[in-house]
Amino acid sequence: MSSPSITVESSASLPEVGPSGPPFSLIIAAFAAVYLIWGSTYLGIRLAIDSIPPLLMAGSRFVIAGGVLFLVMRMRGAPRPDWDHWRGSIIIGGLLLMAGNGGVCWAQQTVPSGVAALIVASVPLWIMLVDWLRPQGLRPTRRVVAGLVIGMTGVAVIILGRGELGQRVVEPMAALVLVGANICWALGSIYARHARKPSSALLGVAMQMLCGGGLQLLLGLILGEAQDLNLAAITPTSAWAFVYLTFIGSLVGFTAYIWLLQVSTPARVSTHAYVNPLVAVLLGSWFLHEPISQNVIIAGALVLFSVILITRSSPSPK
Repeated sequence: MSSPSITVESSASLPEVGPSGPPFSLIIAAFAAVYLIWGSTYLGIRLAIDSIPPLLMAGSRFVIAGGVLFLVMRMRGAPRPDWDHWRGSIIIGGLLLMAGNGGVCWAQQTVPSGVAALIVASVPLWIMLVDWLRPQGLRPTRRVVAGLVIGMTGVAVIILGRGELGQRVVEPMAALVLVGANICWALGSIYARHARKPSSALLGVAMQMLCGGGLQLLLGLILGEAQDLNLAAITPTSAWAFVYLTFIGSLVGFTAYIWLLQVSTPARVSTHAYVNPLVAVLLGSWFLHEPISQNVIIAGALVLFSVILITRSSPSPK
């Protein structure tokens, strides 16, 4: 959720792929980009919010990235979106970015980046649960139910666990915000399947980033983050992290993701859901010296195993 992994339809208008298929090396490079770039966004968020308020940082990031992408797509001939498209983008952007990504950014003020990534890795579990509980939802198989139980157990162990010195790994308020962010991301993902979106997938993503980023800025102002913003006090590290999140994390990473949806299978592309947290944990340990307790390792393994179990067992949504 730290990354702009906005829900899109793989059948949307994406670039044509030649009959002979793209070079294998290009596919590998695209997967590497999605794995490494999106996995590194948790580290980027932690560095950026060291001297920039979290919601103002995230909102500015998505408004800039969304604005650039929107202008590019319109200049390339994407049809002008109508009000229904914008209304859907406001709802999707509000759930995925304002509540989902915004919650993760806020929580990372106190939660280690790797731990936050492991909790966010449980999003597929919440999507499956929400899809099950909604009217006329998909009834999960026994294997999927087992995955839900295992995954939720792992999340509970992370949230309730303590470090080697007996301190909480995740503070209660941060835990509540992260769980709420996951639920909102799940609701937004389910809604996005049925919402009316532009024929251009990238234009739709740009609109969702613009709307979600704008709502993040508004929420940040309501919560008084403007009083904590001191442009002169922004460190070079935070500034470069913001630039990286905006242009590499949002634009390069997501372009690779969109392209992979066209040239690969959804099951293979979905592997980023359990590779990104591993990358985040390693980067947090290497660069921020974040401790990784035995409880977190075991709980993280449970979460990732359950995500693999569910994503490999679930039918594609219709």
